[in-house]
Amino acid sequence: MSLDVQPTVERPSPTGVLLEVTDLRTHFLTPRGRVKAVDGVSFTLDRGRTLGVVGESGSGKTILARSIMNLLPRINVRRSGSVRFMGRELIGLDDREMRDLLGAEIAMVFQDPLSSLNPVMTIGKQITESLRLQAGMSRKEARLTALALLRSVNIPEPEQRFSEYPHLLSGGMRQRVMIALALACGPKLLFADEPTTALDVTVQAQILNLLQDNQTDRYMAMVLVTHDLGVVAGRTDEIAVMYGGRIVEQAPTSVLFSRMQHPYTEALLRSIPRVENPSHTRLEVIGGRPPDLVNPPPGCAFSVRCAYAQDDCRQEAPILQEGAEFGHRFACFHPLGDNGSAATTSAEAIHTPVTVTRKPPVDGHDG
Repeated sequence: MSLDVQPTVERPSPTGVLLEVTDLRTHFLTPRGRVKAVDGVSFTLDRGRTLGVVGESGSGKTILARSIMNLLPRINVRRSGSVRFMGRELIGLDDREMRDLLGAEIAMVFQDPLSSLNPVMTIGKQITESLRLQAGMSRKEARLTALALLRSVNIPEPEQRFSEYPHLLSGGMRQRVMIALALACGPKLLFADEPTTALDVTVQAQILNLLQDNQTDRYMAMVLVTHDLGVVAGRTDEIAVMYGGRIVEQAPTSVLFSRMQHPYTEALLRSIPRVENPSHTRLEVIGGRPPDLVNPPPGCAFSVRCAYAQDDCRQEAPILQEGAEFGHRFACFHPLGDNGSAATTSAEAIHTPVTVTRKPPVDGHDG
């Protein structure tokens, strides 16, 4: 059965590049040596578009998001390259300048809302504090806006939840609060870092739909970070697959699923559970381990786990190159197209019940 991924709805052209990342590198200095967590990542993101960043744990996707937002420790971290937001260089900004941007222009929905929310502050206090500091609202305006935000993310009885503490809410409701907090000041760019990992399947779908609806209605750009290709199948415009701190394949969503080129992308697709299989069916796994980012293997970092690897893969690291279709980049000496039906087999072996429901933003809406 073929993967149910349909082209996204055609939308008005964005007003230029919102985020431009060029050769971004984030290295951690450890007793074992230099950990190259992000090692030369480049991409652009237009306003109103959604980029999915996908990879296993340890691939560098979360560090990439935190590097862009400068949410990293100060000690033993080396960050280089360029991160330009609305034409402004972010690398090198001091704490005050970054505080002015975070929340107001760039926001993040974190993976674990229980550890991200302040346990000794009420839900209402945490949202109104952001509104008063970032948007300069009065106490009354901030309260009314916070209640409206809680309603917008489908929090039941928002007046009651406003006065409650995070531990009194369920995991799904805490994640909704995190989304309300991130959207409070109307950011132009939203990062969502594994926003549904700790939630059950039904609540996961609700949270993902909520993020998608708000992204579309507000015409924000969004970076959706996840380990699950099924999550991004119908909710992104483009996907970047990361491995070993680098992007190994990047393409428009429909192109990536229909004509993938990198063996790692194929392996991720094969590992998605198939709903038509019996419950006792053994899941496919990617053999081996992710590379040691202190002492990576010579050549392609995926070569030791790749079924198609040849001698040149083990000797030299491939660089991202443009494929036959515009916007499709991959770093592989022997892409799947050279292996007969490999790509087709992978697509036919996976079934993810995803339906694209994205709607175009209202013309002229300024988010």
